[in-house]
Order: sequence, then structure tokens, then C-alpha cells
Amino acid sequence: MADKKPHIMIVEARFYDDIADEMATGAIEALEAAGATYERFEVAGAFELPSAISYAIIQQELNDEHKFDGYIALGCVIRGETSHYDYVCGESARGLMDLSIQHGLSLANGVLTVENRDQAWARASREQKNKGGEVARACLGMIDLKTQFGLFPR
Repeated sequence: MADKKPHIMIVEARFYDDIADEMATGAIEALEAAGATYERFEVAGAFELPSAISYAIIQQELNDEHKFDGYIALGCVIRGETSHYDYVCGESARGLMDLSIQHGLSLANGVLTVENRDQAWARASREQKNKGGEVARACLGMIDLKTQFGLFPR
């Protein structure tokens, strides 16, 4: 990793506050263990995650500054009785991937797509799958890879 500690943008979809809190705690623990710093931002749901990251990119470009080295999107979408689930999951993932590729971002997608709350908790819980921590480590890994290619701007 670069000499300076990476600074990460964490964007949390707050539709399921308890799950978002658990995932954010897992991510923060992993970032702090690695010596990274972070800023947290909240949006209503998974659909808004790509826009929030896009706003940060636009702000950085307008001010000709580098603020964030990596991006973490956290959220949860639980299947309901309508096709809304499919649209939210697909479009959120597509939006995040488009941003990652178009802007060369070290971006980790931590949006859980599950059938029910039990599945969500099994994945979010720091005592079980700890997806928040896993996603944070993935983001840091992408920053390392970017550094290997000489693309880390610090």
C-alpha cells in the first residue's frame, strides 16, 4: 500500500438500520486494523448508493483534489412480494460496477441481496460471515492492486 494511509468513503444504505450498523461496524473494524481512515455517509437505500459515490467523484473533479482512495457501498435488499427486489439489486450493482470501471475506482460492493432477515443477519453479523469486514478488506486489496500498477495517486 502507499506510504500514506488510505482514506475510504463508506456509503451506507439505511433502509435496514440494524443491518447497516452491523455491516458498518465490521467494515470500520477492518479499516482501523489496517490503519486506514474513513468518512461515513448515509443514503436511504441501495438504489442511491451509486449516486452518492458519483457526487464524491464529481466534487473531487470540480475541485481538482483527491479525497478518497477507495469506496465501500454497504446495504441490504431483502426480497419482497414484487419484482422491485430484482430492479433494485440489478441497478444498484450495475451502477456501482459502472462507476468502478469508468473511473478506475477501488470500490467494494457490500450490498447484501437475500431472501429474508435471517439470511441478512447471518451475512452481516461480525460473529458469522462479517460481510462488512470482508468488503473493507476487498476495498483495501483493490487499493493495493492499484498501487502495484502505479495508479495510486498519493
